[in-house]
Amino acid sequence: DASILLLGESGVGKEVFASYIHKNSLRAKKPFVALNMAAIPENLIESELFGFEKGAFTDASETKAGQFELANGGTLFLDEIAEMPYGVQAKLLRALQEKEIRRLGSPKVIKIDIRVISATNANLTDKIKDGEFREDLYYRLNTIPLHIPPLRERKDEILEIADAMLKINSQKYGFDLKTFSKEARKELLEYDWAGNIRELISVVERAVILSQTQEIQKDELFLEN
Repeated sequence: DASILLLGESGVGKEVFASYIHKNSLRAKKPFVALNMAAIPENLIESELFGFEKGAFTDASETKAGQFELANGGTLFLDEIAEMPYGVQAKLLRALQEKEIRRLGSPKVIKIDIRVISATNANLTDKIKDGEFREDLYYRLNTIPLHIPPLRERKDEILEIADAMLKINSQKYGFDLKTFSKEARKELLEYDWAGNIRELISVVERAVILSQTQEIQKDELFLEN
């Protein structure tokens, strides 16, 4: 039930790992809530995390529970944690230490019981040195660090993932099950995959749609060599 920090390049599947950890934990029957720090405007992150009361600010027309409350009893996954504003980091640290939060505009304290899994593709040590990330929060989140290698270092997984996505997309677009030619499979293995699994999934979907026959040829992968 410890805090876990997932480290790795963008697209390696950090949210998939986080979900897997949750589903195989004692909290599996409780909520898994994922929040991407980079996808939320900086001025909204605090209200998204902790919620707010009606009238707490100009656009607060009704009371809203934050992600901490929604994840109560379960797992809160904070993706791109390095993008969290420095001022909010102190409030996150306090929430984790005290196991309680307070909605914006409310004097009432709400007790919480969650496990936090966070993830980043940034170097947090450098962020700490540059004064952009709190060292005390880093140690709170980094009880168990897990580094997920890029796809180019997991060659044995490439064809297995590609074949699974081939089946899914053949069904999705109403095709009989397509296959990769020998040359296409070789190309998939030799490609660098800078975008990791996210790129592989996109490439396979495109190949299923644009290939002319049941067998996908090397040039129908449209890989950017």
